[in-house]
Amino acid sequence: MRTIRAPVALWRRPVWSTGRKDCVGTALGYSRLWFTIGHGIVTEVFYPRIDIPQIRDLGFLIADGRGFWQEIKALPDCVLELEDTHVPLPRLRHHHERFEFTLHVCADPDRDVLLIDFALTGNAGLRPYLLCAPRLGEDAHANRAWVGAWEGRRVLWAEQGPFGLAIHCRDADGYAALDTCSVGEVGASDLWQDFHLNGRMTWGYTEAGPGQVALGGALPPRGTLALGLGSSKEAAATNAWSALAEGFPRAAREYAARWHAWHAARVCPQDIGARLPSGIAELYARSATVIKVHEDHTFPGALVASLSVPWGETSDTLGGYHLVWSRDLVESAGALLALGAHKEARQILAYLIGTQQADGHWLQNQWLGGKPFWNGVQLDEAGFPVLLASALKAHGALGDMAVTDMVFRALSFIVCEGPVTAQDRWEEDAGINAFTLAVMIAALVEGAAFLDGRAQACALMFADYWNARIEAWTYAVGDPLSQQFQVPGHYIRVAPPDILTDRDADREVLPIKNRADDPQLAACCQVSNDFLQLVRYGLRDAHDPRILASVAVMDGLLKTETPSGPVWHRYNGDGYGEHADGRPFDGTGIGRGWPLLTGERGHYAIAAGEDALPYLRAMAAMTGQGGLLPEQVWDSAPIPEYDLTPGHPSGSAMPLVWAHGEFVKLCHSHVLGVPVDRPVATWRRYRGVRPTPGFCIWQFHQRPQYLRVGEELRIALAAPFTVHWGQDGWQAVRDTPSEDWGLLHVAILTREALRTANTVQFTLRWQTGDWVGQDFHIDIRRGP
Repeated sequence: MRTIRAPVALWRRPVWSTGRKDCVGTALGYSRLWFTIGHGIVTEVFYPRIDIPQIRDLGFLIADGRGFWQEIKALPDCVLELEDTHVPLPRLRHHHERFEFTLHVCADPDRDVLLIDFALTGNAGLRPYLLCAPRLGEDAHANRAWVGAWEGRRVLWAEQGPFGLAIHCRDADGYAALDTCSVGEVGASDLWQDFHLNGRMTWGYTEAGPGQVALGGALPPRGTLALGLGSSKEAAATNAWSALAEGFPRAAREYAARWHAWHAARVCPQDIGARLPSGIAELYARSATVIKVHEDHTFPGALVASLSVPWGETSDTLGGYHLVWSRDLVESAGALLALGAHKEARQILAYLIGTQQADGHWLQNQWLGGKPFWNGVQLDEAGFPVLLASALKAHGALGDMAVTDMVFRALSFIVCEGPVTAQDRWEEDAGINAFTLAVMIAALVEGAAFLDGRAQACALMFADYWNARIEAWTYAVGDPLSQQFQVPGHYIRVAPPDILTDRDADREVLPIKNRADDPQLAACCQVSNDFLQLVRYGLRDAHDPRILASVAVMDGLLKTETPSGPVWHRYNGDGYGEHADGRPFDGTGIGRGWPLLTGERGHYAIAAGEDALPYLRAMAAMTGQGGLLPEQVWDSAPIPEYDLTPGHPSGSAMPLVWAHGEFVKLCHSHVLGVPVDRPVATWRRYRGVRPTPGFCIWQFHQRPQYLRVGEELRIALAAPFTVHWGQDGWQAVRDTPSEDWGLLHVAILTREALRTANTVQFTLRWQTGDWVGQDFHIDIRRGP
């Protein structure tokens, strides 16, 4: 075969495929391959780990060779069918007035091969053409492509670094059936450009790259494609033809059987699915599958947030959502526990233990092997793994896992860094956030059960103190929103860090990210639904007047009624979403409604003694045509040119595994009548009642300005120290050494010692003999 090199493209931005997936799948077996479906074609395929996409997309043209041609992903109204809700085995039907084109997609359970059975019917002279854009190793710029032969059969090849790709085709009679082929560079010499310029296939380039390469070729009307992946192009080709030799029907049967076996192995004593209305029950079953699909096969227990890149058609990010967040991971683990998939939940905890940082926290997000992607610190992500350990123990599923060291280090990090988090759960602002605070308090209480002695007492001390201070830090009164909604006050989205020392700090402007123009809202005028976690975890009662007032403000500001049902925004002023005209998010935009938050609102309804079915129905109605829950839904007037319809998925990301986990848990909570993931020890300790601990905690970053008479002052620091202190202007000076309380060192100025004081002055001396070089002052209040 004579080598003909394809023309080189001018630089093109290497974007991904649509973030709206209609199906995601993987085989349960040896295979280490995941596939996604969007716009009626195969989009990203991942191998050998779930965080490494290897192609951008694999689609088709239908043409007659005389000028007519049609790209199938541009056809409207592709029909996606799943014969069984439990099995991600999609059949895609494309209709055109001149033809019908059907695809049946399956991952070979025994090989790293994606099989696509295809059939074209319609006008005489039509035939399908393959279009594939490799992105091996997630690298868009260094791929090479060839038209070659392997064991006498024509093959399309690509390679980059340690990865190889091969595409074989077999016709309906079992013969090799790749006809005329061509490779090229995206935007210059790919097959789509050939049809666009010439109306038919005229090019026959046999080599392209390095760069953004594309593979193309003529196919028979009926046949099976095999996309193989391996450590070399030859290894990929061997696997691909081996899969074709065994055939698509065998692979599909085995694929379905293994999925059925997994579902049958789950033990769900409440038989939740049978107690749900049909439409909700279908999404419940599908959600279990979606969560399992997102589990890696190399790192057991590692689940990515989504097999999608938000607004992928316009994004060139290397990360997307195929990364691990400990928060999303534990939220998914809670659903797996409820589903009776105890092994998977236990593997998640083991994976988290394996990736915990030396100081006790977890990375903001990471590649599966533990390499950081973003380096922010979110304190809820330090608390969630502790909650998972406790939940496994409560389900009798912890076994003999060694978790004490993990718990100790996580709680040490929390008490040293909290209550201020560097980022809230939406990865944006520093401060004190009710959701993060609820997770930390619950983690301290649940984690205390794994500790003993002073360490246990230290954890419970911080939990009680922070719980008692929630309103002082995160509840605004007399602000414009309270006046607008005629309520005494409300919980705010994030209190600025200096709220610890200045009660009026909530009047400060807190920046809102992802906005073209910051609206300059004071912290007291920013509202989220994060405070609902206080009720869900048992820190506050659902009927607490402050909770009820905040629900009224939240529903008034963040709720949008859509044809699918109610949906809530993350917070007022959010900018993470499409622009008003429908253009994709590009660093700025307008936040849209999140089905996940509809689920959280449903959990509050259960705690308040209300019916959760309306929220379950709304979530089920917000899915895409493949029954997947999106990150966001469109909540404005329809914009057909961007395929944006009110109450239906936007272009952000679909599926969102966290949303499917929330739906599963809401189903269980609805049937059981209580939040299924409510931490047991936390509920037992507080039962919705605010504690009155009788002491204040002082740390360098947490400095109360006053004590109430009768309260102790507890100074808690990371290293041993002595408090050198006096009262009322350094009178009656004395020294109080700290004691080791496991998580921290603590010195207590007792009620008796402070009984007659009006002020306290103190400084600190380390065990080394060094002084901190600063005096501190606290007033003692005797009135209200």
